Amino acid sequence: MALTAIDLFAGAGGFSLAALAAGFEIRAAVEIDKHAVATYRHSVFPRCPREPYLADSDIRTISWRDFLNRSQLTVGECDLLLGGPPCQGFSTHRINDAGVNDPRNELLLSYFSAVKAIRPKCFLVENVSGLLWPRHKSYLAEFLSRARNSGYRVHPPVLLNARDYGVPQNRKRVFILGVRRDAGIGEVVWPPPSTHAAPQSDEVKAGFKQPWQTARAVFKVALSKSDPNSRYMRSSLELRKVFAKTPKNGGSRGQSQRILTCHKNHDGHKDVYGRIDPTKPGPTMTSGCINPSKGRFVHPTADHAITARHAARFQSFPDDFVFLGGLTAAGHQIGNAVPPLMGQILTKAIASALAPLGIPLPGEAAVLGASGWPGEDERNPQPHG
Repeated sequence: MALTAIDLFAGAGGFSLAALAAGFEIRAAVEIDKHAVATYRHSVFPRCPREPYLADSDIRTISWRDFLNRSQLTVGECDLLLGGPPCQGFSTHRINDAGVNDPRNELLLSYFSAVKAIRPKCFLVENVSGLLWPRHKSYLAEFLSRARNSGYRVHPPVLLNARDYGVPQNRKRVFILGVRRDAGIGEVVWPPPSTHAAPQSDEVKAGFKQPWQTARAVFKVALSKSDPNSRYMRSSLELRKVFAKTPKNGGSRGQSQRILTCHKNHDGHKDVYGRIDPTKPGPTMTSGCINPSKGRFVHPTADHAITARHAARFQSFPDDFVFLGGLTAAGHQIGNAVPPLMGQILTKAIASALAPLGIPLPGEAAVLGASGWPGEDERNPQPHG
């Protein structure tokens, strides 16, 4: 019998894709955003042995008894409950005490309400690094207290970087693992050992780990003109001239001699309108990853923003995973997702503890799919829309 998983705040399905690759069967998911729901149905459902129940509603309004019935699960039967509650309130980009009373912070506790009702053997929460900041201490402390008082052994929150697990992106996120004490589960190797490290590190030199994947891998494969996500944001003629003046392969906004009005009195946000450096892991893909005004999201050599497909590759999504809803919606879905390759390693560690006799676990190809990458050098001009 396959291990079972439920994905809350599922978004486009990055965590679900990861769990599928680690040997779990996705029984159900919850997501309120209509575009993400459409993507999940289009790109995750076909990968599932049987169609999961997808609740496209607010998690705070769900009847968990009905939800479990539709998931064909009973209380305590689910092996793994996944989820990344909306993180805007905990974002490190919020200054001073901004975000402390953001109502979206309460969704972290709503996640635990689901834990209490579903009683999974394990739960795994993902959130931004700002969750560990002192100003959000009360939310984290309340979550951990509720989990421990409900019979879960909770591992201390860990801050992990996706680049250390083979993802071509410098992306730090917090993960919290809980294991139900009465489930008879052995020790989970947590967090799983990283698989990649800095190129000049002793671990790489000794052959124990691979060097970080760099942004170069993302741009090696030519984009398909038939791919609806091979589109980039159109910029004004003025901006295109700025991009043309920005040095190739990692040039910054300041090197284009363009001074933004908002930066005349300070020199912050140096990465906006900057080019991606192909020799390093890429920048963190945020919900604005297709917009050059939101970060270092300009193509390394072409005078325009990266496409949604490039952003998806930075997140380790396969090329046959299509994001629906248009360019802006795709950017939101991609930036909010858990990188599937990293998620696969994390959930595989949990699967190993849940199945002590061992189960066949798919390899990386199960995540990247038939149309994975990297491959040949990108030679064709990129389509746009």
